[in-house]
Amino acid sequence: MRTSTRLKLAYVALAAADTALAGSGRPWAHRVRHVTKPLLLPVLGTALASDPRAARSPLRTTTLAAQVGGWGGDVLLLGEGERAFAAGAASFGVGHLAYISGFWRHRDRRTPITASRTARVVGALWAATGPVVAATAARRDRGLGATLLGYSGLLATMAATASHLDPALPRDARLLTAAGGSVFLASDAVLGARTFLLPDAPERLEAVVMATYAGAQLLLAEGAARAGR
Repeated sequence: MRTSTRLKLAYVALAAADTALAGSGRPWAHRVRHVTKPLLLPVLGTALASDPRAARSPLRTTTLAAQVGGWGGDVLLLGEGERAFAAGAASFGVGHLAYISGFWRHRDRRTPITASRTARVVGALWAATGPVVAATAARRDRGLGATLLGYSGLLATMAATASHLDPALPRDARLLTAAGGSVFLASDAVLGARTFLLPDAPERLEAVVMATYAGAQLLLAEGAARAGR
């Protein structure tokens, strides 16, 4: 078994543990997450970096950079309050910029992204929900509302560009990457609703956020690895 495969299995195990902890309202579970959650992306990033299939991948470098931004967001979101949330969103935003740069550089140049059905759906969803969540957040903190509006725009752009890759890339890499972008969007939609729209959201929603988030990062990493074949 390859080292990269072992590391991916370790990532899945860590993600499962962190998801279970996220769904618990017990204080000790939150404390343990200060260990499990920050380990996720370093393990996944090491798996990608050591994967021989990724050696020639045009998405390898930008995906690793995006994972660094995501790791910062993971750590910062373990904090409490609006300031920690805004800082975490900003770090994830940097990660999304890295993803976008890789996807845009290797986009399908035969058709404009505006012709993509997926991109149009993502844009419509953002227009319908992004400003609503941002406005709700702004009632707590004006700066947080602006941060979330910008972040949600970057996330939507990442998901749209993930679905519009160059057909010259392997088909499975394109499908995995598109799926990763869409699942990431769904994960953050649940996070935004739980944090700002549902005043008494059940703890299990945090488990949904973590399960979909961890899955999205794995799909994006696997798509990047397979793009090198």
